[in-house]
Amino acid sequence: MKKRAMAPVMILLLMLAMLASACGSSESNNGSGDPVNADKNNASENGKEQEKEQITLKFMGWEVSPLETESVKKGLERFMQENPHIKVEYTTIPGGTQYVAKMQALELGGEAPDVYFLQSDYYRDFAEAGRLLDITDKVNAEGLAADLIDSAVELSTVDGKYFGIESCIVAPVMFYNKDLFDKAGVPYPPSSPDQAWTWEQFVEVAKQMTVKNGDNVEQYGVYGLENYYMTIAAIMSNGGNWFTEDLTASAANTPEVKEVLTAISDLRKVHGASPEAKLLTNSGMSAAQMLQTGKIAMLIEGSWGLQEIANMNFNVGMAVLPKFDEAITHGQAHLHVASANTEHPEEAWQLIKFLSSESYQLQNVKAGLWLPNHKSLYTEEGIAKWLTDGVHPEGFTDLIPYFLNSKTYPYAMLSSQRIQDNTTAELDKFFYGAQSVDDTVKNIEKQTNDILASKK
Repeated sequence: MKKRAMAPVMILLLMLAMLASACGSSESNNGSGDPVNADKNNASENGKEQEKEQITLKFMGWEVSPLETESVKKGLERFMQENPHIKVEYTTIPGGTQYVAKMQALELGGEAPDVYFLQSDYYRDFAEAGRLLDITDKVNAEGLAADLIDSAVELSTVDGKYFGIESCIVAPVMFYNKDLFDKAGVPYPPSSPDQAWTWEQFVEVAKQMTVKNGDNVEQYGVYGLENYYMTIAAIMSNGGNWFTEDLTASAANTPEVKEVLTAISDLRKVHGASPEAKLLTNSGMSAAQMLQTGKIAMLIEGSWGLQEIANMNFNVGMAVLPKFDEAITHGQAHLHVASANTEHPEEAWQLIKFLSSESYQLQNVKAGLWLPNHKSLYTEEGIAKWLTDGVHPEGFTDLIPYFLNSKTYPYAMLSSQRIQDNTTAELDKFFYGAQSVDDTVKNIEKQTNDILASKK
């Protein structure tokens, strides 16, 4: 009796044990208790990216130097590793107005790349023409703007909306050949904005560093100021600008502008301390090569030139620009944008976000091509991430306040394509022709105001 009575009990216990075992097995499928099932789950997670539809993004930019293109391609390789369902095809075309004309033609023809570089001074033209993808919601959702310096936010927004994100900062600076200064026994140009040379001091040094053999000039003191992009910083340092503060009218026809243009012209025409631009063409050298080989002692150039110059194996220094009243430079850079007609807006955004990341920016900042536009990269800890021996010259940290306090590049705040072209043409007539400074600024003023009035 007792043995028969226990049989149902044993069966019940056995069933409960089996049930418990089954529950334990189910739990281990979701945890780490079952290595086989855990591996299956991990493989499933890792395969999700692979299961996404494979797409190709066309990405276009320009080539300042092969080094820049190499940096971009290295970054894209990392992006594609992180996003294996996205293939990025990167191509370059000539920069400047030729690049803009090409992009306009591609946009109008419905053949624009998904993502591309766009100069800051043409950004608003493209945005207002409806050619760019509105990424405002994406930027706000990611909180990307929180770590951008103020000028980067200002340049990236059009009426409060984002159609691209500024890539970095670049600014006009002075490079100089230390060996030439050592040979002449002349002190180096200052790196600290607090110690910037006055214009008069700069002219005297430029004359000292100009070396003649009879009537033949073997070494010029300085090159690079006769360019509208470089004139802006000098004009700002004299309390002027090309435009009024509210950007509604030209400010070209002012004493501040005329004084600067005359002083720059005199550097070559009166003092003989600067060569004509055709010297570059005739010599077959780049401006950086002229600095390296001692054809010029100082070079006024964009900060982007550091990447090339740092790889040229000569003793280079970097300094602030000379000042008229206050030591000032301006900052801006190209933006990464997506075409409004892209068939892959989400993937295009992912690429723009990557191109705006600290990790991508760092590789170009460390190489000397860019300056950071992330606030966090200007802290003591942040600077340590990118300041690079052999790239950034001695005393480079003295320049950091100069970049942080850079003025907003005014052309980037306007729909300014025609304004910029007109200004360049008029300056060429002044610097390389016989047009007077008064006629030059009057022409620029009228042409600019006519264009601005037509946009109201």
